[in-house]
Amino acid sequence: MNALPESLRSHRVRSQADRLASVRSVSDGRVVWEPVRSLWFTGMALGAVVGGIATFSWPAFALFVVSTATVLLLGHSLGMHRKLIHDSFACPKWLEYLLVYCGVQVGLAGPIGLVRTHDLRDYAQRLPDCHDYLAHRRAFAVDAWWQLHCELRLSAPPRIEIEARIAEDRYYRFLQRTWMWQHLPWALAFFAIGGWGWVFWGVCARVTAGVFGHWLVGYFAHNHGGMHHEVRGAAVQGRNVRWMSLLTMGECWHNNHHAFPGSARLGLYAGEWDPGWWLLRACERIGLVWRLRLPEDLPPREELHRLEPTPAASFADAASTRLTRTVP
Repeated sequence: MNALPESLRSHRVRSQADRLASVRSVSDGRVVWEPVRSLWFTGMALGAVVGGIATFSWPAFALFVVSTATVLLLGHSLGMHRKLIHDSFACPKWLEYLLVYCGVQVGLAGPIGLVRTHDLRDYAQRLPDCHDYLAHRRAFAVDAWWQLHCELRLSAPPRIEIEARIAEDRYYRFLQRTWMWQHLPWALAFFAIGGWGWVFWGVCARVTAGVFGHWLVGYFAHNHGGMHHEVRGAAVQGRNVRWMSLLTMGECWHNNHHAFPGSARLGLYAGEWDPGWWLLRACERIGLVWRLRLPEDLPPREELHRLEPTPAASFADAASTRLTRTVP
């Protein structure tokens, strides 16, 4: 069959004429050293390790813990991933802007760049094959070098069409141009309050943990862990990495996410802790967010199959009726 899954027709990445052409568009390419990305991460890591050790104090370490948890929860999980990329809940524009700004503080990229990077990888992984870079398929050390210091240059990359609500938003365009500089005001403020120790721990260590942790979770979430569902015909399956649930604010339930990308809830079953979902539910109760999408709200996918009787489902029974009951 040359037909692509129906679910890819509404993807931001535009499908090629047939499956073979689509696979080639995300498979043919080379990995090259990207100096800006490499120097950014290396500089932050050196500041975190060398500067952090030289200036350690418990207040500085507490700043690292609180600031890192804040930007990962509010920024990366809620702002960048569940809202900007997947639009899995609605909220006032001011709150969306605040959450995405927190996401920039993780230190990965600007909002538009992150949407492009995420969606290319997501599209490629749903195809029958893709480049090893996009699949996290190489050995641990090689994948670390690739993801932290390099970029993939595809020979004939597919077209990525980001909707106007993101691509033409003046605030997001500003953050995209200045995302590295957005850390400077915080560095100056931390220096004024706590000296270099607060800069090394509140900025350098926070960015290092965010960037390195993002790669580390991505590697494990595509190579090791449990699965409730299989996306048949896909080059890569998501994995649930249970021991990372609190550290990732619920983003570790990646098999669930591959199955239901538009769901605001990632920890779908009993015992799957999801701090991002807990915060969304709290915000919903006070009227700050609404229209939280769950698996039962998403279109059915023919390629999605349940692998096993799942644990007691914590979302509506209606969701399970949207899945095929075929057991391989």
